[in-house]
Amino acid sequence: MKKPSKKQMLEKGIHELYRENPEQADKAIFGRTTNPVSRRGFLTGLSTMGAVLGAEVVFGRFMPGGLIPAAFAETTEKFRIAGKHAGLIILNDRPVNAEVPAHLLNDLVTPADKLFVRNNGLPPENVDVNNWTLTIGGESVKTSKTYTLAELKKKFTHHTYQLTLECGGNGRVEFDPPAKGNQWGLGAVGCAKWTGVRLRDVLKDCGIKDDAVYIGYHAADEHLTRNPDKEAISRGVPMHKALEDESLIAWSLNDEEIPAMNGHPLRLVFGGWPASTSGKWLTGISIRNIVHDGAKMSAPAYRIPCEPVAPGTKVAAEDMCIIESMPIKSMVTFPKSGVKHALKDEFSANGHAWVGDKTVEKMHVSIDFGQTWQEVKISKPVNRNAWQHWQAKVKFPQAGYYELWAKATDSDGVSQPMILPGWNPKGYLNNACHRIAIQVV
Repeated sequence: MKKPSKKQMLEKGIHELYRENPEQADKAIFGRTTNPVSRRGFLTGLSTMGAVLGAEVVFGRFMPGGLIPAAFAETTEKFRIAGKHAGLIILNDRPVNAEVPAHLLNDLVTPADKLFVRNNGLPPENVDVNNWTLTIGGESVKTSKTYTLAELKKKFTHHTYQLTLECGGNGRVEFDPPAKGNQWGLGAVGCAKWTGVRLRDVLKDCGIKDDAVYIGYHAADEHLTRNPDKEAISRGVPMHKALEDESLIAWSLNDEEIPAMNGHPLRLVFGGWPASTSGKWLTGISIRNIVHDGAKMSAPAYRIPCEPVAPGTKVAAEDMCIIESMPIKSMVTFPKSGVKHALKDEFSANGHAWVGDKTVEKMHVSIDFGQTWQEVKISKPVNRNAWQHWQAKVKFPQAGYYELWAKATDSDGVSQPMILPGWNPKGYLNNACHRIAIQVV
Protein backbone atom coordinates (compact mmCIF):
# COMPACT_ATOMS: atom_id res chain seq x y z
CA MET A 1 0.00 0.00 0.00
CA LYS A 2 1.31 3.44 -0.95
CA LYS A 3 2.27 5.65 1.97
CA PRO A 4 -0.39 8.37 2.45
CA SER A 5 0.64 11.96 1.89
CA LYS A 6 0.36 14.63 4.59
CA LYS A 7 -2.62 16.07 2.68
CA GLN A 8 -4.35 12.67 2.68
CA MET A 9 -3.62 12.30 6.40
CA LEU A 10 -5.28 15.64 7.12
CA GLU A 11 -8.26 14.82 4.89
CA LYS A 12 -8.80 11.34 6.27
CA GLY A 13 -7.83 11.69 9.88
CA ILE A 14 -6.08 9.23 12.15
CA HIS A 15 -9.03 6.83 12.60
CA GLU A 16 -9.54 6.26 8.87
CA LEU A 17 -5.81 5.80 8.28
CA TYR A 18 -5.60 3.15 10.99
CA ARG A 19 -8.70 1.39 9.66
CA GLU A 20 -7.27 1.21 6.14
CA ASN A 21 -3.85 -0.10 7.14
CA PRO A 22 -2.65 0.16 10.76
CA GLU A 23 0.95 -0.75 9.96
CA GLN A 24 1.17 1.91 7.24
CA ALA A 25 -0.47 4.42 9.57
CA ASP A 26 2.14 3.66 12.23
CA LYS A 27 4.84 4.27 9.65
CA ALA A 28 3.26 7.35 8.08
CA ILE A 29 2.48 9.15 11.33
CA PHE A 30 5.24 7.99 13.67
CA GLY A 31 7.79 6.37 11.35
CA ARG A 32 7.36 3.18 13.39
CA THR A 33 7.63 -0.28 11.89
CA THR A 34 5.90 -3.17 13.66
CA ASN A 35 8.33 -5.70 12.19
CA PRO A 36 10.19 -7.18 15.20
CA VAL A 37 13.24 -7.83 12.98
CA SER A 38 13.54 -4.12 12.22
CA ARG A 39 14.30 -3.08 15.79
CA ARG A 40 15.92 0.15 14.70
CA GLY A 41 12.78 1.25 12.86
CA PHE A 42 10.63 0.31 15.83
CA LEU A 43 12.71 2.33 18.29
CA THR A 44 12.90 5.31 15.92
CA GLY A 45 9.13 5.20 15.65
CA LEU A 46 8.72 5.22 19.41
CA SER A 47 10.98 8.25 19.58
CA THR A 48 8.84 10.04 17.00
CA MET A 49 5.67 8.99 18.80
CA GLY A 50 7.08 10.35 22.04
CA ALA A 51 7.80 13.66 20.34
CA VAL A 52 4.23 13.86 19.03
CA LEU A 53 2.78 12.90 22.42
CA GLY A 54 5.08 15.27 24.27
CA ALA A 55 6.76 12.64 26.44
CA GLU A 56 8.66 9.37 26.27
CA VAL A 57 6.39 6.33 25.87
CA VAL A 58 7.75 4.62 28.97
CA PHE A 59 6.48 1.11 28.23
CA GLY A 60 6.52 1.65 24.47
CA ARG A 61 8.32 -1.63 23.81
CA PHE A 62 5.11 -3.39 24.85
CA MET A 63 2.72 -1.21 22.86
CA PRO A 64 0.95 -3.27 20.17
CA GLY A 65 1.72 -2.20 16.61
CA GLY A 66 -1.05 -0.57 14.61
CA LEU A 67 -2.75 0.79 17.75
CA ILE A 68 -3.84 4.43 17.87
CA PRO A 69 -2.41 5.98 21.05
CA ALA A 70 -5.22 6.66 23.51
CA ALA A 71 -4.24 10.34 23.46
CA PHE A 72 -5.61 10.55 19.91
CA ALA A 73 -8.40 7.99 20.14
CA GLU A 74 -11.35 10.05 21.37
CA THR A 75 -13.65 12.18 19.22
CA THR A 76 -14.03 15.79 20.36
CA GLU A 77 -16.67 17.12 17.94
CA LYS A 78 -19.74 18.20 19.90
CA PHE A 79 -23.31 19.25 19.06
CA ARG A 80 -26.45 19.89 21.10
CA ILE A 81 -29.74 17.99 21.54
CA ALA A 82 -32.63 19.63 23.40
CA GLY A 83 -32.75 18.36 26.98
CA LYS A 84 -29.33 16.73 26.73
CA HIS A 85 -25.88 17.67 28.00
CA ALA A 86 -23.85 19.88 25.65
CA GLY A 87 -21.13 17.23 25.56
CA LEU A 88 -23.21 14.64 23.71
CA ILE A 89 -21.79 13.67 20.32
CA ILE A 90 -24.36 13.31 17.54
CA LEU A 91 -23.66 10.43 15.16
CA ASN A 92 -26.80 10.76 13.07
CA ASP A 93 -29.77 13.11 12.82
CA ARG A 94 -32.25 10.91 10.94
CA PRO A 95 -32.87 9.03 13.10
CA VAL A 96 -31.25 10.86 16.02
CA ASN A 97 -28.39 8.93 17.62
CA ALA A 98 -25.97 10.41 20.12
CA GLU A 99 -23.43 9.21 22.68
CA VAL A 100 -21.56 10.58 25.67
CA PRO A 101 -17.76 10.81 26.02
CA ALA A 102 -16.46 8.47 28.71
CA HIS A 103 -15.43 11.24 31.11
CA LEU A 104 -19.04 12.50 31.27
CA LEU A 105 -20.28 9.12 32.51
CA ASN A 106 -18.59 9.30 35.90
CA ASP A 107 -21.84 9.53 37.89
CA LEU A 108 -22.78 6.44 39.89
CA VAL A 109 -26.32 6.82 38.53
CA THR A 110 -26.46 8.13 34.95
CA PRO A 111 -28.29 11.50 34.80
CA ALA A 112 -31.08 11.79 32.25
CA ASP A 113 -29.23 14.45 30.26
CA LYS A 114 -26.22 12.13 29.87
CA LEU A 115 -28.09 9.02 28.76
CA PHE A 116 -27.29 8.11 25.16
CA VAL A 117 -29.92 8.34 22.42
CA ARG A 118 -30.49 5.47 19.98
CA ASN A 119 -33.50 5.90 17.69
CA ASN A 120 -34.55 3.76 14.74
CA GLY A 121 -37.47 5.87 13.59
CA LEU A 122 -39.12 9.24 14.18
CA PRO A 123 -40.25 9.87 17.79
CA PRO A 124 -43.96 10.58 18.27
CA GLU A 125 -45.03 14.22 18.43
CA ASN A 126 -47.61 15.80 20.74
CA VAL A 127 -47.64 12.92 23.24
CA ASP A 128 -50.93 12.84 25.18
CA VAL A 129 -50.08 11.15 28.50
CA ASN A 130 -53.69 11.13 29.70
CA ASN A 131 -54.82 9.08 26.71
CA TRP A 132 -51.74 6.89 26.29
CA THR A 133 -52.60 3.18 26.25
CA LEU A 134 -50.79 -0.16 26.29
CA THR A 135 -52.38 -3.21 24.66
CA ILE A 136 -51.32 -6.77 25.51
CA GLY A 137 -52.13 -9.28 22.76
CA GLY A 138 -50.58 -12.00 20.60
CA GLU A 139 -51.19 -15.68 19.87
CA SER A 140 -50.25 -16.77 23.38
CA VAL A 141 -52.26 -14.34 25.50
CA LYS A 142 -55.37 -15.74 27.21
CA THR A 143 -57.23 -12.41 27.37
CA SER A 144 -56.15 -9.37 25.38
CA LYS A 145 -56.36 -6.19 27.49
CA THR A 146 -55.70 -2.48 27.06
CA TYR A 147 -54.49 -0.32 29.96
CA THR A 148 -54.19 3.42 30.29
CA LEU A 149 -51.05 4.75 31.89
CA ALA A 150 -53.07 5.74 34.93
CA GLU A 151 -54.49 2.20 35.20
CA LEU A 152 -51.02 0.65 35.06
CA LYS A 153 -49.86 2.90 37.89
CA LYS A 154 -52.94 2.18 40.00
CA LYS A 155 -53.38 -1.57 39.47
CA PHE A 156 -49.81 -2.90 39.76
CA THR A 157 -47.08 -2.61 42.39
CA HIS A 158 -44.34 -0.10 41.55
CA HIS A 159 -40.70 -1.20 41.44
CA THR A 160 -37.44 0.73 41.03
CA TYR A 161 -34.14 -0.69 39.76
CA GLN A 162 -30.90 0.78 38.49
CA LEU A 163 -30.41 -0.97 35.14
CA THR A 164 -27.58 -0.94 32.60
CA LEU A 165 -28.62 -0.20 29.02
CA GLU A 166 -26.04 -0.50 26.25
CA CYS A 167 -26.43 -0.36 22.50
CA GLY A 168 -25.34 -3.61 20.86
CA GLY A 169 -23.14 -1.56 18.52
CA ASN A 170 -21.34 0.38 21.25
CA GLY A 171 -17.65 0.47 20.25
CA ARG A 172 -18.37 -0.26 16.57
CA VAL A 173 -15.87 2.38 15.43
CA GLU A 174 -12.94 0.12 16.38
CA PHE A 175 -13.81 -2.82 14.11
CA ASP A 176 -11.71 -3.49 11.01
CA PRO A 177 -12.93 -3.98 8.31
CA PRO A 178 -15.40 -1.25 9.29
CA ALA A 179 -18.99 -2.33 9.91
CA LYS A 180 -21.96 -0.35 8.63
CA GLY A 181 -24.06 1.55 11.13
CA ASN A 182 -23.58 4.37 13.60
CA GLN A 183 -19.89 4.55 14.43
CA TRP A 184 -20.33 4.44 18.19
CA GLY A 185 -17.32 5.10 20.38
CA LEU A 186 -17.77 4.07 24.02
CA GLY A 187 -20.66 6.25 25.15
CA ALA A 188 -23.75 4.31 24.07
CA VAL A 189 -24.22 3.01 27.61
CA GLY A 190 -25.76 4.23 30.85
CA CYS A 191 -27.14 2.99 34.14
CA ALA A 192 -30.05 5.13 35.31
CA LYS A 193 -32.71 4.43 37.93
CA TRP A 194 -35.96 3.24 36.36
CA THR A 195 -39.40 3.06 37.98
CA GLY A 196 -42.45 1.24 36.70
CA VAL A 197 -44.29 -2.07 37.00
CA ARG A 198 -42.95 -5.54 36.39
CA LEU A 199 -43.71 -6.76 32.89
CA ARG A 200 -44.41 -10.14 34.47
CA ASP A 201 -47.28 -8.75 36.55
CA VAL A 202 -49.01 -7.22 33.53
CA LEU A 203 -48.57 -10.32 31.36
CA LYS A 204 -49.94 -12.57 34.10
CA ASP A 205 -52.93 -10.28 34.54
CA CYS A 206 -53.83 -11.06 30.92
CA GLY A 207 -52.86 -14.73 31.16
CA ILE A 208 -49.94 -16.48 29.47
CA LYS A 209 -50.63 -19.62 27.45
CA ASP A 210 -48.39 -22.65 27.89
CA ASP A 211 -46.97 -22.33 24.36
CA ALA A 212 -45.56 -18.82 24.94
CA VAL A 213 -41.85 -18.52 24.05
CA TYR A 214 -41.26 -14.81 23.33
CA ILE A 215 -42.65 -11.30 23.68
CA GLY A 216 -42.45 -8.58 21.05
CA TYR A 217 -43.07 -4.87 21.54
CA HIS A 218 -44.87 -2.29 19.42
CA ALA A 219 -44.30 1.45 19.66
CA ALA A 220 -45.48 4.86 18.53
CA ASP A 221 -42.35 5.94 16.68
CA GLU A 222 -42.81 6.24 12.91
CA HIS A 223 -40.79 4.48 10.25
CA LEU A 224 -38.32 6.86 8.58
CA THR A 225 -40.44 6.67 5.41
CA ARG A 226 -43.53 7.64 7.43
CA ASN A 227 -45.25 4.60 5.92
CA PRO A 228 -47.92 3.69 8.52
CA ASP A 229 -47.74 0.02 7.48
CA LYS A 230 -44.08 -0.23 8.55
CA GLU A 231 -42.73 -0.33 12.09
CA ALA A 232 -39.44 1.44 12.79
CA ILE A 233 -38.42 -1.35 15.15
CA SER A 234 -40.28 -4.17 16.89
CA ARG A 235 -37.99 -6.45 18.84
CA GLY A 236 -38.35 -8.50 22.01
CA VAL A 237 -36.98 -11.12 24.39
CA PRO A 238 -37.59 -14.77 25.34
CA MET A 239 -40.16 -15.41 28.06
CA HIS A 240 -37.52 -16.18 30.71
CA LYS A 241 -36.13 -12.63 30.38
CA ALA A 242 -39.60 -11.08 30.20
CA LEU A 243 -40.58 -12.74 33.49
CA GLU A 244 -37.57 -11.62 35.55
CA ASP A 245 -38.05 -9.30 38.53
CA GLU A 246 -36.00 -6.51 36.96
CA SER A 247 -37.84 -6.48 33.58
CA LEU A 248 -39.93 -3.32 33.72
CA ILE A 249 -42.59 -1.34 31.93
CA ALA A 250 -41.25 2.03 33.04
CA TRP A 251 -42.55 5.60 33.11
CA SER A 252 -39.86 7.23 35.24
CA LEU A 253 -36.11 7.80 34.96
CA ASN A 254 -34.34 8.99 38.11
CA ASP A 255 -37.69 9.91 39.69
CA GLU A 256 -38.63 12.20 36.79
CA GLU A 257 -40.51 11.72 33.54
CA ILE A 258 -38.54 9.81 30.92
CA PRO A 259 -36.97 12.31 28.45
CA ALA A 260 -38.69 12.54 25.08
CA MET A 261 -35.74 11.05 23.20
CA ASN A 262 -35.52 8.13 25.65
CA GLY A 263 -39.12 6.96 25.32
CA HIS A 264 -41.55 9.26 27.16
CA PRO A 265 -44.11 8.41 28.42
CA LEU A 266 -43.69 4.61 28.56
CA ARG A 267 -41.03 2.07 27.64
CA LEU A 268 -39.62 -1.36 28.35
CA VAL A 269 -36.34 -1.73 30.23
CA PHE A 270 -34.36 -4.98 30.09
CA GLY A 271 -31.04 -4.44 31.88
CA GLY A 272 -28.01 -6.33 30.63
CA TRP A 273 -29.40 -7.07 27.15
CA PRO A 274 -28.99 -4.97 23.96
CA ALA A 275 -30.89 -1.72 24.47
CA SER A 276 -32.80 -2.40 21.25
CA THR A 277 -34.86 -4.94 23.23
CA SER A 278 -36.03 -2.14 25.57
CA GLY A 279 -38.71 -0.66 23.33
CA LYS A 280 -39.45 3.07 23.67
CA TRP A 281 -42.79 4.90 23.27
CA LEU A 282 -44.45 1.59 24.15
CA THR A 283 -48.02 1.01 22.91
CA GLY A 284 -48.26 -2.76 22.63
CA ILE A 285 -46.79 -6.11 23.68
CA SER A 286 -47.44 -9.37 21.88
CA ILE A 287 -47.03 -12.69 23.70
CA ARG A 288 -45.76 -14.98 20.96
CA ASN A 289 -45.66 -18.73 20.38
CA ILE A 290 -42.69 -18.20 18.05
CA VAL A 291 -39.52 -16.13 18.23
CA HIS A 292 -40.80 -12.63 17.54
CA ASP A 293 -40.50 -11.71 13.86
CA GLY A 294 -40.93 -7.92 13.99
CA ALA A 295 -38.78 -5.22 12.40
CA LYS A 296 -35.06 -5.54 13.19
CA MET A 297 -35.44 -9.15 14.43
CA SER A 298 -34.13 -10.84 11.28
CA ALA A 299 -30.46 -11.21 10.31
CA PRO A 300 -28.17 -9.36 10.23
CA ALA A 301 -29.81 -6.90 12.65
CA TYR A 302 -28.72 -7.44 16.25
CA ARG A 303 -27.18 -10.80 15.40
CA ILE A 304 -23.65 -12.14 15.32
CA PRO A 305 -22.19 -15.24 13.66
CA CYS A 306 -23.04 -18.36 15.66
CA GLU A 307 -19.44 -19.47 15.15
CA PRO A 308 -16.30 -17.26 14.83
CA VAL A 309 -15.50 -15.97 11.34
CA ALA A 310 -12.51 -14.29 9.70
CA PRO A 311 -12.69 -10.48 9.36
CA GLY A 312 -14.63 -9.45 6.26
CA THR A 313 -16.44 -12.78 5.89
CA LYS A 314 -19.97 -12.75 4.47
CA VAL A 315 -22.21 -14.72 6.81
CA ALA A 316 -25.46 -16.37 5.73
CA ALA A 317 -28.61 -15.36 7.62
CA GLU A 318 -29.14 -18.88 8.93
CA ASP A 319 -25.67 -18.79 10.50
CA MET A 320 -26.41 -15.68 12.58
CA CYS A 321 -27.62 -15.86 16.21
CA ILE A 322 -29.67 -13.28 18.14
CA ILE A 323 -27.68 -11.25 20.69
CA GLU A 324 -28.97 -11.79 24.20
CA SER A 325 -26.98 -11.20 27.42
CA MET A 326 -24.21 -8.62 26.84
CA PRO A 327 -20.51 -9.46 27.40
CA ILE A 328 -18.20 -8.28 30.19
CA LYS A 329 -17.09 -4.67 29.77
CA SER A 330 -15.65 -1.69 31.65
CA MET A 331 -14.62 1.89 31.14
CA VAL A 332 -12.46 4.58 32.73
CA THR A 333 -14.65 7.59 33.53
CA PHE A 334 -12.14 9.57 35.61
CA PRO A 335 -9.87 11.22 34.78
CA LYS A 336 -10.41 12.32 31.19
CA SER A 337 -7.95 10.89 28.69
CA GLY A 338 -4.95 13.17 28.19
CA VAL A 339 -4.60 14.19 31.84
CA LYS A 340 -1.27 15.47 33.20
CA HIS A 341 -0.04 13.99 36.47
CA ALA A 342 2.86 14.75 38.80
CA LEU A 343 5.32 11.86 39.14
CA LYS A 344 5.62 12.32 42.91
CA ASP A 345 1.89 11.81 43.47
CA GLU A 346 -0.18 8.65 43.55
CA PHE A 347 -2.51 8.47 40.55
CA SER A 348 -6.23 7.81 41.11
CA ALA A 349 -8.70 6.57 38.52
CA ASN A 350 -12.18 5.13 38.58
CA GLY A 351 -14.95 3.88 36.35
CA HIS A 352 -17.70 1.32 35.85
CA ALA A 353 -17.87 -2.34 34.87
CA TRP A 354 -20.88 -4.39 33.81
CA VAL A 355 -21.89 -7.71 32.27
CA GLY A 356 -25.23 -8.95 30.94
CA ASP A 357 -27.02 -11.24 33.39
CA LYS A 358 -23.92 -12.03 35.47
CA THR A 359 -21.78 -10.01 37.88
CA VAL A 360 -18.30 -8.51 37.68
CA GLU A 361 -16.05 -10.39 40.09
CA LYS A 362 -12.65 -8.80 39.49
CA MET A 363 -11.20 -5.60 38.08
CA HIS A 364 -7.62 -4.95 36.96
CA VAL A 365 -5.64 -2.04 35.51
CA SER A 366 -2.34 -1.94 33.64
CA ILE A 367 0.12 0.88 32.88
CA ASP A 368 2.49 -1.20 30.71
CA PHE A 369 0.19 -2.18 27.83
CA GLY A 370 -1.01 -5.34 29.52
CA GLN A 371 2.34 -6.87 30.48
CA THR A 372 1.32 -6.75 34.15
CA TRP A 373 -2.05 -6.18 35.82
CA GLN A 374 -2.91 -4.76 39.21
CA GLU A 375 -6.17 -5.86 40.86
CA VAL A 376 -8.27 -2.94 42.14
CA LYS A 377 -11.38 -2.43 44.25
CA ILE A 378 -14.80 -3.01 42.73
CA SER A 379 -18.19 -2.59 44.40
CA LYS A 380 -21.12 -4.98 44.43
CA PRO A 381 -24.06 -4.04 42.16
CA VAL A 382 -26.92 -2.19 43.88
CA ASN A 383 -29.24 -4.72 42.24
CA ARG A 384 -29.09 -7.31 39.49
CA ASN A 385 -28.29 -5.85 36.02
CA ALA A 386 -26.75 -2.66 37.48
CA TRP A 387 -23.19 -1.66 36.66
CA GLN A 388 -20.48 -1.79 39.33
CA HIS A 389 -17.96 0.87 40.28
CA TRP A 390 -14.19 0.43 40.53
CA GLN A 391 -11.36 2.54 41.95
CA ALA A 392 -7.64 2.30 41.28
CA LYS A 393 -4.47 3.88 42.66
CA VAL A 394 -1.15 3.44 40.85
CA LYS A 395 2.42 4.79 40.99
CA PHE A 396 4.44 5.55 37.87
CA PRO A 397 8.15 4.62 37.78
CA GLN A 398 9.32 7.69 35.82
CA ALA A 399 8.06 10.69 33.88
CA GLY A 400 6.68 10.08 30.39
CA TYR A 401 3.66 8.98 28.39
CA TYR A 402 1.49 6.18 29.78
CA GLU A 403 -1.80 4.52 29.07
CA LEU A 404 -4.03 3.17 31.82
CA TRP A 405 -5.88 0.09 30.58
CA ALA A 406 -8.93 -1.31 32.39
CA LYS A 407 -10.00 -4.97 32.33
CA ALA A 408 -12.97 -6.61 34.03
CA THR A 409 -13.61 -10.31 34.72
CA ASP A 410 -17.10 -11.77 35.14
CA SER A 411 -18.50 -14.37 37.55
CA ASP A 412 -17.71 -17.16 35.06
CA GLY A 413 -14.04 -16.13 34.89
CA VAL A 414 -14.33 -14.52 31.44
CA SER A 415 -12.21 -11.36 30.98
CA GLN A 416 -12.28 -8.56 28.46
CA PRO A 417 -9.99 -8.98 25.45
CA MET A 418 -7.08 -6.55 25.43
CA ILE A 419 -7.76 -4.99 22.04
CA LEU A 420 -10.64 -6.40 19.95
CA PRO A 421 -13.00 -9.36 20.24
CA GLY A 422 -13.95 -11.51 17.27
CA TRP A 423 -15.03 -9.56 14.19
CA ASN A 424 -18.64 -9.67 13.07
CA PRO A 425 -20.40 -8.12 10.05
CA LYS A 426 -22.42 -5.53 11.98
CA GLY A 427 -19.75 -4.52 14.48
CA TYR A 428 -21.58 -5.64 17.60
CA LEU A 429 -20.30 -6.43 21.11
CA ASN A 430 -16.93 -4.70 21.12
CA ASN A 431 -15.82 -5.19 24.72
CA ALA A 432 -12.11 -4.47 24.32
CA CYS A 433 -10.25 -2.89 27.23
CA HIS A 434 -10.80 0.85 27.57
CA ARG A 435 -7.67 2.98 27.94
CA ILE A 436 -6.79 6.58 28.66
CA ALA A 437 -3.66 8.62 28.00
CA ILE A 438 -1.63 10.08 30.88
CA GLN A 439 1.29 12.53 30.75
CA VAL A 440 3.46 12.04 33.84
CA VAL A 441 5.69 15.03 34.54
